[in-house]
Amino acid sequence: MTETLVRIDGVTKRFLENGTPAVEALTAQIKSGQVTGLVGPDGAGKTTLLRLIAGLLLIDDGTLRVCGFDPKTHAAPLHRVVAYMPQRFGLYEDMSVIENLELYADLRSVIGTERDEAFARLLSFTGLESFTGRLAGALSGGMKQKLGLACALIKRPRLLLLDEPSVGVDPLSRRELWRLVYELVDQDIGVVWSTAYLDEAERCASVLLLSEGKALYQGPPQALTRSLEGRTFQVRNISGERRAVLARALERPAVIDGVIQGRSVRLVVGKGGVAPAPGDIGAGPEAVIAAVPPRFEDAFMDLLGGGPRGRSPFADAYASREHPIDSVVEAQDLTRRFGTFTAADGIHFRVKRGEIFGLIGPNGAGKSTIFKMLCGLLRPTSGTARVVGLDLAKAPSEARARLGYMAQKFSLYGDLSVRQNLEFFAGVYGLGGRRRRDALKRMVETFALGPHLDVDASTLPLGFKQRLALACAVMHDPDVLFLDEPTSGVDPRTRREFWSHINAMVANGVTVMVTTHFLDEAEYCDRTALVYRGRIIATGAPDDLKERARGAGRSDPTLEDAFIALVEADDRESLA
Repeated sequence: MTETLVRIDGVTKRFLENGTPAVEALTAQIKSGQVTGLVGPDGAGKTTLLRLIAGLLLIDDGTLRVCGFDPKTHAAPLHRVVAYMPQRFGLYEDMSVIENLELYADLRSVIGTERDEAFARLLSFTGLESFTGRLAGALSGGMKQKLGLACALIKRPRLLLLDEPSVGVDPLSRRELWRLVYELVDQDIGVVWSTAYLDEAERCASVLLLSEGKALYQGPPQALTRSLEGRTFQVRNISGERRAVLARALERPAVIDGVIQGRSVRLVVGKGGVAPAPGDIGAGPEAVIAAVPPRFEDAFMDLLGGGPRGRSPFADAYASREHPIDSVVEAQDLTRRFGTFTAADGIHFRVKRGEIFGLIGPNGAGKSTIFKMLCGLLRPTSGTARVVGLDLAKAPSEARARLGYMAQKFSLYGDLSVRQNLEFFAGVYGLGGRRRRDALKRMVETFALGPHLDVDASTLPLGFKQRLALACAVMHDPDVLFLDEPTSGVDPRTRREFWSHINAMVANGVTVMVTTHFLDEAEYCDRTALVYRGRIIATGAPDDLKERARGAGRSDPTLEDAFIALVEADDRESLA
């Protein structure tokens, strides 16, 4: 029988006395023995709410009871029954797995036989028994999250708070993380899972959807999803450019949201709205618009008022470009070894002008290594990397001037302001005079950075950090854009805005290379390569990879289904 672990009644939290509340007049409940999803756009108040529940922040108004305790007056007993895994990796990267566990055991006063039993149980539970001596910083993203979970569970809690635990984690590791959490739920532990990935919200028994610190919805995700029935459609058999079809559809007043799904386009219409005819959005004579079941993400976007509207400024700012060569990015037998370890093995592909080419694969598969070789940031052990016909080994400076690179982790200067970062990268790219002024103005306007120009980059919300990183990568009008996990942890609305800019650039001939763990995002790619253990094990359009996973109970597989099926098939072949 479930019990109410958290009672939130009219809770408000401000960080400035007269500022906008981070959490405002919030009323909600969290129960034991189930996963409660905490979802919302960047800056909605999710992390603030988790910290209030964990007793790390104190409320300004209202009433909060956690496992029967008032965090203001009974912090110590509350901390004994609540475990919190923060959004950022809160472990010590220069310490080993077992040293991190020992530290957390010391902090929680877990000693003697209880300590030995906890270590054995948690190492077995997370599958980290073989990695106790490895430094935490050397773990893959999925293994880091497992270690973080183990440290949070060093003492068995009644309530576990997880702040975006799957950010940067590949689908295989994410599935394993969910398996571990469901085992905890079976032990009647209450779990709060904050997430920007709304396919995860569909796995929760209940969701609390926040926006600007206020609750827009609390209840089963399926109930909210059903409210969109009859309003979700897919444009199929498109002839011509599907990105242009999406852009035209989003100009229709009835269409409140849209995304690319492989060769098709998914649309959501507003209440009382009618889906546009294929001819009205230039989808071609063979195109059809079919009703499809709604997803939780559709309902989420509907509650927020729909996705970004209007044309991206890049649609007009970018000059259409032509290249005398067909293959703008080329990898020929690229191999990179680190000592005896081969991170990339005989990588070979070509990317055409105006194409989006995606690299997908598990953590540690070699995607970032391939990217760095193609950007000239890492010298290959053997093989050749070319960008716009330039060999990166022979003409690295000239090649780098033709490309833009957005790194996996926020790689700008956190102690410089937004303005100073933009000025610095303008100088790096050799922009001067009027071209420099025009580029800076365009970036500030395009990414709505004006109110944040004097703010240190390290203090920006994640969505604005990503905007700034993209602005710095494209201000010099590169021919090729490399995006390494560009929207990791970013909410769906910000992700759509981001891709509207990318699509506009591609329409004008920019070539894009992208890595991503969020496979709905990989649907934007023209082609994808699945990298596993340093090798490319499958290449093709997203729909082609999905087709390879059809069967064995999968009548309509997702790209994530295809990802897992292809990796597991390669494992079976390796063992044969």
